Amino acid sequence: MRMDQFLLDNVTDYGAVPFWGLIHHKMSEKMGYWKASCSVLLVCIFVGLCSVYQCSAAEVDAYQTAKLMVNASSGRPIPETLFGIFFEEINHAGAGGIWAELVSNRGFEAGGQNTPSNIAPWSIIGDQSSLTVSTDRSSCFERNKVALRMHVLCDSEGSNICPAGGVGIYNPGFWGMNIEQGKIYKVVLYVRSLGSINVSVSLTSSDGLQILATANIVDSDVSNWTKTEVLLEAKGTNPKSRLQLTTSRKGVIWFDQVSAMPLDTYKGHGFQKELIEMLEDIKPQFIRFPGGCFVEGEWLRNAFRWKESIGPWEERPGHFGDVWMYWTDDGLGYFEFLQFFETGLANPVTSEDIIYVHSILQLSEDLGARPIWVFNNGISHRDEVDTTTVSPFVQEALDGLEFARGASDSKWGSVRAAMGHPEPFDLKYVAVGNEDCWKKNYRGNYLKFYDAIKRAYPDIKIISNCDGSSHFLDHPADYYDFHIYTSASHLFSMTHQFDHTSRSGPKAFVSEYAVTGKDAGTGSLLAALAEAGFLIGLEKNSDIVEMASYAPLFVNDNDRRWNPDAIVFNSSMHYGTPSYWVQKFFRESSGATLLDANLQTNSSSLVASAITWTNSVDGETYLKIKIVNFGNRHVSLEVSVDGLGLNSQLSGSTKTVLTSSNVMDENSFTDPNKVVPDLSLLENADKDMNIIIAPYSLTSLDLLTESNSIRMPQTDSSARSSI
Repeated sequence: MRMDQFLLDNVTDYGAVPFWGLIHHKMSEKMGYWKASCSVLLVCIFVGLCSVYQCSAAEVDAYQTAKLMVNASSGRPIPETLFGIFFEEINHAGAGGIWAELVSNRGFEAGGQNTPSNIAPWSIIGDQSSLTVSTDRSSCFERNKVALRMHVLCDSEGSNICPAGGVGIYNPGFWGMNIEQGKIYKVVLYVRSLGSINVSVSLTSSDGLQILATANIVDSDVSNWTKTEVLLEAKGTNPKSRLQLTTSRKGVIWFDQVSAMPLDTYKGHGFQKELIEMLEDIKPQFIRFPGGCFVEGEWLRNAFRWKESIGPWEERPGHFGDVWMYWTDDGLGYFEFLQFFETGLANPVTSEDIIYVHSILQLSEDLGARPIWVFNNGISHRDEVDTTTVSPFVQEALDGLEFARGASDSKWGSVRAAMGHPEPFDLKYVAVGNEDCWKKNYRGNYLKFYDAIKRAYPDIKIISNCDGSSHFLDHPADYYDFHIYTSASHLFSMTHQFDHTSRSGPKAFVSEYAVTGKDAGTGSLLAALAEAGFLIGLEKNSDIVEMASYAPLFVNDNDRRWNPDAIVFNSSMHYGTPSYWVQKFFRESSGATLLDANLQTNSSSLVASAITWTNSVDGETYLKIKIVNFGNRHVSLEVSVDGLGLNSQLSGSTKTVLTSSNVMDENSFTDPNKVVPDLSLLENADKDMNIIIAPYSLTSLDLLTESNSIRMPQTDSSARSSI
């Protein structure tokens, strides 16, 4: 290969790598045999190449031209369900994430049901001369018998005096508890002792030196297990705080089910306010839960079981998620998930534990999302149940549907009613397993579930794990699951993935998609733009693709099991990755009207779509045009709109752009807004206009229309209310 051709062929098209740095890298990587004596020749070659590159750079900077013709005289309705979210218990998304419980391993069960048990992350305050700590199976809760036994050897007087502040145990939460000044925290614990107790319940700094809030539990008779509650008002702020239980009185004390939650949760329903508000802001139309691989388990013995995640939180045994390798107390269980997304909820029964047991009774009204329940079909990553013996798993699924939809006097419906929700949930979608199509017993097992569910609940839509986008399924299904994790260039090329999919048969559910690998980093602009191009393809094919959701949704920065993710958080901070911000560009698409948009361009790096949607706040109808430029050149885009009048009010039309100076730019805790959408007025809004589209960008034009009457095939209305 000629040297000049080698250099030019290897120039990256990202437009972000200095030319000489690239030359040096490629020469070092592929031309290492060159000797120092060639350096003079290389300099001469480089000088010559500079002039060549300058010409090339001038061509790169020259604007490309393209034309987008939008025909608004008729349109096709987009399904109400098109864009939603997928929640999986991964990366401590729930435990230590959206669920506001501050205590990790609150029931001391994480080490297993046998004793002695590992009580981590609980630790001891004091030394072996002042106390000993162990576990036993003396708890009053039948489904989680392990309790902590604390034998205090020191006292407030005598020869072995306790150190100042006392001795005891502390819990650091999930990499630190975020305690904020002025906020109130509710601590609930169960305690037993052979004598009287005087226990201090405190929120402190990570080293215990700063007391943020404290209260004493004094009781002369706790010979039987006794539930105790205290409210702590923080006098200071510390994102790395801990909860500690201390005493200076000699004796033996047992503790179990120690919980701490802020009263200031999202609408008082037990969820982290800031994180749920980020979900609310993208207006998801559905939520797929609770996994994912979390549902399968590495082994069936550790798979998620819905029956063990309902009832009072103290009675839930929790389980070890052996795929993502951490323990969950299952405070965020099947009941909470259903309530999270159900609408029109009944009032809960009166209970002093409402913040724990009935944590999210109103949240679903705010999100208005449809629940999609993924259940285990007798298959894990490493073992599977034969079809001839899968009936217990089928019955468990039927019981779960009865819990959600059965009458309040049915066996499992009555359990739901006892938890404060006598009215059935509106559960209409279920997925039989996750990514199991290639497993030996999947098809046989699937048919057992399909037949049983359709007999009992004919209206429920059933989702198969098998991909039907390129060939017909060999079994009945209402939807088929489609998952894709790949490079940026490949995902962008999949804009046309469903163009030629058969329009007969089951619909597609793209329940997991994302750019991964080196293109993604921990959440790059490049990844987000490729995903935006893919979503435009799904939007255009929404007659066959009815649902789509990004994955994974959340990551606690202290436990990254997967990269990238949409929302990153720790105990006190959070931000959205560029992939999260892409979701906001599509939040008006569900239930909108897809228009015919013909893009004329010589570039394979440009895709576009057009929809109309109605804003429920002002009642106005907008034409939204989205354009993804996945190339390194500016584009001069001529837009022509036919069949729809545009309002001349300049204040009514806007332009929103997601881009940055480098395609690998990411957001972070130190710079959470490095890559976020930029909103501005669109001053030249007209039916014919010219828009400059930046390199590597996602652009949205929201044009205020004069009329919201668009002719629809076989429908009277096309527009959807959206904020």
